[in-house]
Amino acid sequence: MASRKNALPWPFAPGEVGLNRDTSLLKLVAMVSMLIDHVGKMIFPRYRIMRIIGRLAFPIFCYCIAVGCVYSKNRLKYLTRIVLMGLITQPIYAVAMAHSTSRMYAIPFRSNPVGAALNFYVESFAHPNVLLTLALGLLVIWTLRERQIVLTLALALLVWKIQSGIDYGWRGVALVALFYLFIDQWWLALPALLAFMFWWGSATGPYHLFGIGFGIQMFALLALPIIFIPTNSKLKINKWVFYLFYPAHLVGILLVELAMKAA
Repeated sequence: MASRKNALPWPFAPGEVGLNRDTSLLKLVAMVSMLIDHVGKMIFPRYRIMRIIGRLAFPIFCYCIAVGCVYSKNRLKYLTRIVLMGLITQPIYAVAMAHSTSRMYAIPFRSNPVGAALNFYVESFAHPNVLLTLALGLLVIWTLRERQIVLTLALALLVWKIQSGIDYGWRGVALVALFYLFIDQWWLALPALLAFMFWWGSATGPYHLFGIGFGIQMFALLALPIIFIPTNSKLKINKWVFYLFYPAHLVGILLVELAMKAA
């Protein structure tokens, strides 16, 4: 029986990245745009431009996940870091981004502090943070790389079933997978990503161009130039800076909100 090394090439395991490899710069842009987006949502809701700028963040993070799946030598550790940060951040995210519900406070803390804390944490997952979406995308990629197509289909079905309960829904998970599938061929990636993201943003919304209405997600297309055009910033930032920035910026927003209410 022929070994896997001598078998036909598996099309779902690219070994190179044909798009922008300057991921430190890309992550920095994504972090700044995410911060602007969240500050715009919670502190300056009247400035719609901040939410528009924020549309750049998610596609860039999706792309960086795909790049990580190509180059990571230990995908389990990679997945574990994302899941761990998602679990740590979840209750902070729920409160800071106004996703908290009355069920989170159903158990009085004074009478049952342990039960109240546990209930608060569990109920905060009524609206999971974006790291769950990215983790699901990574899992889909992992099953494709390992030729576990049955698991890929099972994950796709799961994502479809729970899409209303995850940030960006099934389209967010699909975007991670699409970046990965075409990551070594820019000439295939460009039309595929343009078509998918244009279709995603074409839902009727408050924005109009040439008499055609579209939703805010259309502005995510503005992230494609920095993803496709190679840069060489030579920027080197420790990976934990990117992971810790997510909960840290939410804590900062929450503190500002509390200060504004107290003023």
